[in-house]
Amino acid sequence: MGTTAAADPPLADDVAAIRAFSRFYTGILGVLDEGLLETPYTLTEARLLYELAQQDDLEVVELRRSVGVDGGYLSRLLSRFHADGLIRRTRSVADGRRQVVQLTKKGRSAFEVLNGRSADQVGGMLASLDLDQRRRLVGAMNTIESLLGEVEPRDMVVLRPLGPGDHGWIVQRHGLVYAQEFGWDETFEGLVARIMADFVDERERDPKRVAGWIAEIAGEPVGCVLCVAKDATTAQLRLLLVDPMARGSGIGGRLIDECIRFARRAGYTRLVLWTNDVLTDARRLYDQAGFHLTEENPHHSFGHDLVGQTLALDL
Repeated sequence: MGTTAAADPPLADDVAAIRAFSRFYTGILGVLDEGLLETPYTLTEARLLYELAQQDDLEVVELRRSVGVDGGYLSRLLSRFHADGLIRRTRSVADGRRQVVQLTKKGRSAFEVLNGRSADQVGGMLASLDLDQRRRLVGAMNTIESLLGEVEPRDMVVLRPLGPGDHGWIVQRHGLVYAQEFGWDETFEGLVARIMADFVDERERDPKRVAGWIAEIAGEPVGCVLCVAKDATTAQLRLLLVDPMARGSGIGGRLIDECIRFARRAGYTRLVLWTNDVLTDARRLYDQAGFHLTEENPHHSFGHDLVGQTLALDL
């Protein structure tokens, strides 16, 4: 028996939810107040100042396209700016029919006040959130931008904490990628499964000293790393992986940096990891991050003769 359209959420419900969020967020930022950020400028005027501050000068046609306002309304706003001494107007050298606008010293000063107050406002809003909450917030905003804007989804890389389903993904992807690229057998996947089980137990006992991250592109996991406790003062980086489809985009370095930052905040003084000599790409990333080789030992594991390498980084 087939399903019917009634199983899908009504479009009107989604429209109402988005409008409710818009009211909520504009209320937080105070963008509907008569004077934005306790200045004499409206939201549209502040946007004009921002666009003009990004370049030495800007044609009115380009300014209108960037801000997306009616031509007559834009003309009135620019006339006010000119009367207040915020801008100067000239004619384009390339086309005398086009008008060029640039900020004066007074106009740039007005922009700097707005820009500074905006940064302070957002910083204050984020101050009550911890690192994981901030990451979730930024990731959600990146998702909105990639779905509704002109940003290519593949360019939007988000790092977030592990959630439901991620632990199984880590085990599955490690088993598959290492089998395809190095011919490692199922005993490696079994090892990864045990590491993940230990990770879940350790994080339950002491979440402030144990963490893990997933890298996402367009909502799909493409990389991971864990940071666990080896002893009271030493943390261990484990299970770094970047999916082959996402390599070359800097994700591996970002995951390593995130692990290092967490280890420092958690109070560890040293970060170690164990890798194998055949993993040359990962070794290059570790070297770039400042790790140094402390020990090498040959071993036979996962169906192959390998050389295990222990690396360390003083924090």
